[in-house]
Amino acid sequence: MEKNKASHWADQTAEKIIQTWGDKEIYTCASGITPSGTVHVGNFREMISVELVVRALRDMGKKVRFIYSWDDYDVFRKVPLNMPQAELLETYLRQPITLVPDPWGRDSSYARHHEVDVESILPEVGIAPEFLYQADRYRSGMYAQGMRRALEMREHLKTILDKYRDEDHKIQGEWWPVSVFCSACNRDTTEIESWDGEWGLSYLCDCGHRETGDLRNLKGAKLVWRVDWPMRWNFEQVDFEPAGKDHHSQGGSFDTSKHVVEEVYGRKPPVTFRYDFIGIKGSPGKMSSSKGKVVDLPDLLRVYQPELVRYLFAGTRPNTEFVISFDLDVIKIYEDYDRTERIYWGKEKAKDQVTEAKERRIYELSQVGAVPSEEPYQVPFRHLCSLLLIHQGDVEAVMGSLPGLKESQKPAIRSRAARAWYWINECSPDDFRFSVRKPGEKAELNEAEVEAVRRLRDDVVSRLESFENEKSVAEAIYAAAGAASVDSKTLFRAAYQALIGKDQGPRLAGFLGTLGKERVLAILAAY
Repeated sequence: MEKNKASHWADQTAEKIIQTWGDKEIYTCASGITPSGTVHVGNFREMISVELVVRALRDMGKKVRFIYSWDDYDVFRKVPLNMPQAELLETYLRQPITLVPDPWGRDSSYARHHEVDVESILPEVGIAPEFLYQADRYRSGMYAQGMRRALEMREHLKTILDKYRDEDHKIQGEWWPVSVFCSACNRDTTEIESWDGEWGLSYLCDCGHRETGDLRNLKGAKLVWRVDWPMRWNFEQVDFEPAGKDHHSQGGSFDTSKHVVEEVYGRKPPVTFRYDFIGIKGSPGKMSSSKGKVVDLPDLLRVYQPELVRYLFAGTRPNTEFVISFDLDVIKIYEDYDRTERIYWGKEKAKDQVTEAKERRIYELSQVGAVPSEEPYQVPFRHLCSLLLIHQGDVEAVMGSLPGLKESQKPAIRSRAARAWYWINECSPDDFRFSVRKPGEKAELNEAEVEAVRRLRDDVVSRLESFENEKSVAEAIYAAAGAASVDSKTLFRAAYQALIGKDQGPRLAGFLGTLGKERVLAILAAY
């Protein structure tokens, strides 16, 4: 294996999978969730963590099946906040999610609506699993043998499930590893009455319906969670599946499922790791700040380019809790990514070889597809924001101001500019935004400040093209303050007031150059 791959957690996990299962024709990596509401960034962490391991295995020349299970045969237990037609949804409580209607009227069911939202956007971040729909699989009889095996082993299953429970929480009385949605009312308000030792299962529902059905075609039958999960590990031959810290707690569902898959279904448990929670800092925008609205992948993609979204996760170990920011930290995250990119392309030195190898691998895994064939054109996010504010959001005008920008590099700049403009308008603090004054508009300045502005105009701006670099412009600005007999703080405040009507703004030396000599002179002519 290449040096730069040996230290990344995705590659380490891939190596562990191969060591655990040996050389296989195909490795199966799994993930999944119940589509009971909006799929948020915490759920997305599992998806992308698995995808990064899948990519690592493929980089090692292995064939991989990446499956993502929609647990849409789970019970609809509560109506999430801010759902439309909440009263209608209330009438479907206790039914399987797949039978709940779509309150938006777009898709075939409530579950399918949330599935489509995710499936349609995942390709943008380079994630393309094989989707499995558990309602279809259960209702087709695909898991009939797995359910029968659980019924045959139900006494032993009780022992396994009770292993991590204290006396007050052990299973009391008769217990069944299978539950049933009533074929008359579709609710899970049923009680198993008997099993004939083969395929026949009898149940009684609170609605009064009683039925004996064949497990091979009894559409409402399904396994309880801590048996369902390991049954599917065996059925799909899963080699790797991570889980959140709640499932990975001592005595949690992963612990019990490991015993179930080994002792009931006769297979080793998959390689796993625990992933931690994600916090949110700042608001992702006006649309997402209302009560009850979780932050989802579209929210992320409004502010972060797809490569940046991947970078957030590729650059952080899964068992590390971290915060996704929508405030001023966004600028630093873009700066960090750009530094990683420069290291990859040999434009900046890392502090040592180990760091360089790590940064190179993070960059590779951050790409939606293959690494670009040419070095991307970098525009720092903060500078891009300034350019957009100067040009009032006109991306084509911004690109026209960038020296040496090739046609092939424009799509990436447009992508970043769209996020920057959204962030400016929806997420940035008020004092970050500005608009450049038009010629003839005048700030209210005292005599000393007016003199400072005049000195800036006559001593610096009028000969802007004569300065070698930004540093020499900055030196001339400080000299202008001295010539006006004011301190530099007074000059800077006066300059920003004259140009953008604020006490502070982008770094002045660079800002003057970005605005251009003629535009600045036209504004400052009023003084």
